[in-house]
Amino acid sequence: MWRRILPLDYRRRKLLRGAPAGPLRDYLATPFADRGADYRDIEFVALDLETTGLDPAHHSILSVGMVSLISRRIDLSTAQHLLVKPEHAIPEGSAVIHRITDDAAAHGDALANVMPRVLARLCGRVMLVHHAEIERRFLNAACRQLYGTGFLVPVADTETLIRRWLERRDQPLAGRELRLHALRARYGLPRYTAHNALTDALATAELFCAFVANANLESKLPLKRFLEQQ
Repeated sequence: MWRRILPLDYRRRKLLRGAPAGPLRDYLATPFADRGADYRDIEFVALDLETTGLDPAHHSILSVGMVSLISRRIDLSTAQHLLVKPEHAIPEGSAVIHRITDDAAAHGDALANVMPRVLARLCGRVMLVHHAEIERRFLNAACRQLYGTGFLVPVADTETLIRRWLERRDQPLAGRELRLHALRARYGLPRYTAHNALTDALATAELFCAFVANANLESKLPLKRFLEQQ
C-alpha cells in the first residue's frame, strides 16, 4: 500500500541508491517526466513485449517493439523491433502465436544487450502500453535478473484510460471489449495482425491518439491525468 502513496520519483531515487553501475543506474539517475507538465509536451514511448507466457518467473521475453509519440504525433523514424535470443527452446504453442521460431530467435540478441536499449529509450519518458501489467512485470523481472534491482517507469495504459473514461459516461466495457483490437474497432481504426511487438506498439500508439482526439483532450492537461498508479 505504501508504494501507492510515495511519489514515483521518490521511489526512483530510492532504487537508484541500490542500483549497481550500468544501464539501469544510468536510467534511474534521470528524473521522471514532470507529472504537472502539459501531457502534449511529454514524449511517450509506446512499447509492447512478446513473451513465451504470462509469468516472468517461468517465461521469457521474445521481442520488444517501441515507437515514440511526440506532440501527439507518432514518429515512425523511432520504430524499433528487437528480437531477444531466449535461453531455452521456444514452446511450440508460443511459436504458433508469435510466429517467432527457434531459428528466428537465434538471430536475436541476448537480453543483456537488449535491455540497455530499452532503458535508453524509456529514460525520462512515459511508457505507453495496453494492459500494463505484463510489460511492467517482465521488465521488472529482467532488471532484477540482470542488475539485481527493480524497474520503475511512469506508465500510461490505454486500456485503463479508455475504461475509466467510458465508465464516467455510463458506458462500461469489460472483458473482450477492452482488448486492443476491440477498442481499435470502436474508434474506427483498422485491425492489424496481432502478436507482433512492433505492430502492437504502433497499434497502441494509434489508439492513444484516437482516444485523445475523440475525447476532445486537445487542451492543456497535466500528465498525471494519464498516468497509472503503481
